[in-house]
Amino acid sequence: MSYQNEILNPSRRRLLTGTSGLVLSAGALALLGNAGWAQGMNTAHTQDIAILNVAVGLEYEGINAYAIALKSGLLTAAVSRVAAKFQDDHKRHNELLIATIRKLGGEPVQEKSEADYGKALNVDRLKTQEDVLDLAARLELGATNAYLGVIPALKDPQLAQVAARLATDEAAHWALLNFDLGRPLMPALGFGT
Repeated sequence: MSYQNEILNPSRRRLLTGTSGLVLSAGALALLGNAGWAQGMNTAHTQDIAILNVAVGLEYEGINAYAIALKSGLLTAAVSRVAAKFQDDHKRHNELLIATIRKLGGEPVQEKSEADYGKALNVDRLKTQEDVLDLAARLELGATNAYLGVIPALKDPQLAQVAARLATDEAAHWALLNFDLGRPLMPALGFGT
């Protein structure tokens, strides 16, 4: 079964949209629902703000990468729908991160222009849908690793939980993209070969 068919399968679609919504709702409640959480800001929050700003930068990169992909004309209609869904996930992640940074008293980093992201990502080299999917898979894996990597550095345990939940979203994106590219899900362990 192709990625497009697998993704658009109603039961699979419910799984993806339901999981993403639950992740973000739980994260939003954990971060934004606790009025006393941001009170008493200290140096730990300053470090957390810096880490969250790196995450905001990664989310902006993902949002813009999907925007470029959607405008490229290289994607089928089915893959475009999935790309738009993934882009929406990144937008929600970013809204959550930005709100958290502001609640902690910080200022979120600013988004660069789409052209800047395109140049940094070498999008002029994208010639096929597979090229686009490969780029997206690399970005999703990078975001997964980034979120997992910052968990020990976050001082607030609630933020660490949210980073883990966001990593799960990114890993789900990566796995689905990897599936469509015909790659094994666990290449280092030899699964799927």
